[in-house]
Amino acid sequence: MITPATRGVFVIAATPFDEGGGLDLASVPTLVDYYLGHGVHGITLLGMMGEANKLTPEESLRLVGAMLQAIGGRVPVVVGVSHTSLVAMRELAHASMMAGAAGVMIAPPTGLRTDDQQFSWFGDCCAALGPDVPVVYQDYPPTTGVFLSASLYLRIASAGPQVAMLKMEDHPGLDKITRIRAAEGRGDVRRTAIVVGNGGLLLPQGLARGADGVMTGFGYPEMLVQVYNRHAAGDADGAEDVYDTYLPLVTYEQQPGYGLAVRKEILRRRGAIRTATVRAPGPKLTAADVAELDRVLARLAVRLSGGTDG
Repeated sequence: MITPATRGVFVIAATPFDEGGGLDLASVPTLVDYYLGHGVHGITLLGMMGEANKLTPEESLRLVGAMLQAIGGRVPVVVGVSHTSLVAMRELAHASMMAGAAGVMIAPPTGLRTDDQQFSWFGDCCAALGPDVPVVYQDYPPTTGVFLSASLYLRIASAGPQVAMLKMEDHPGLDKITRIRAAEGRGDVRRTAIVVGNGGLLLPQGLARGADGVMTGFGYPEMLVQVYNRHAAGDADGAEDVYDTYLPLVTYEQQPGYGLAVRKEILRRRGAIRTATVRAPGPKLTAADVAELDRVLARLAVRLSGGTDG
């Protein structure tokens, strides 16, 4: 089970589709081997960049079952179960936990506007899930339109003992980490884990502010692992050196409404999945996009080899 002491890199797994847009479970073993081979500490399924909103309930269960079987308990697995229906949320969460998941992740539904509304919604979620299901609270206002203040999160964490982790993807959001950690340091509230996301953007800064890791699906997960491991070992400069090497690709992959297609094409090229299909509706790379990506990756290869790309 995930706990407030959980640390490390939880990669958001891509959902593989075949060329026709059908679920490609044949790619699951290679995708899992790809992530674990690069040293990730955990895997998150059915995240927003995992196209969870495009899956049927039956497909979600099939994917979770196949991924958990392939992972085989080697790392903890978090399953995204966000839904406007508490019944649907509970059913997917309980099925996932029974299959071997270590916890679930939920994001507030669009439409919540006040702190009291968010607090009440989260209380309803906890009641529906039950006290034995560890929860990751996903704070991602660019998609949900729901803004979580540091004070509200502290209130939620105090009232909800099953909250194990905050996935913080607000922008700007670094000060939110600082404020939460300061309150925990004063003893105002129990400590929970915090991970950052956003494709790895501002990862070194997030770790320096007190984040315990990262939860995202960047196409080169080894970068995330190396940055985290170096920072955890006290080598902040070394962590930033690694990050700086990949920064052009981090920013390129982070383009809203486009980055998922880039990420899946990288995974295809690296042998993790058989096709780069993004299920419709979704972005598709043009010939110009592919040429542009070729150049970004070629320059990255030069930097990784120790050369200079001018």
